[in-house]
Amino acid sequence: MTVKSYKELDVWQKGIEIVDEIYTLTSVFPRDEQYGLTGQMRRSAVSIPSNIAEGFSRGHTPEYMQFIRIALGSLAELDTQFTIACRRNYINSDSAEKLTDKLDHEARMLMNLIKSLKNRENK
Repeated sequence: MTVKSYKELDVWQKGIEIVDEIYTLTSVFPRDEQYGLTGQMRRSAVSIPSNIAEGFSRGHTPEYMQFIRIALGSLAELDTQFTIACRRNYINSDSAEKLTDKLDHEARMLMNLIKSLKNRENK
């Protein structure tokens, strides 16, 4: 089965779920974080599926891999910002556990996509 759109990719769909969750979680952050941690977390989250989509649309495997690596970097940024938000007690432990699982799953999916693209390139 050939994937015709990035929207069919599980990794992109999971990225969109993360964006939704980040917007919900950050909506209750302190007002003085609106232009700080809230904005940074939202930008990092949005960057993940955005880079997956852009890379998919490039049509060349090396470029696609580079955009997936950028998405992985954005995920690492988000994870760091999320850790800070948890340490500041902006996120409750139940929400933190759920998001941690999603971030870990997305990281594994991105790394597996990179491996798959490397294998495709080496054929």
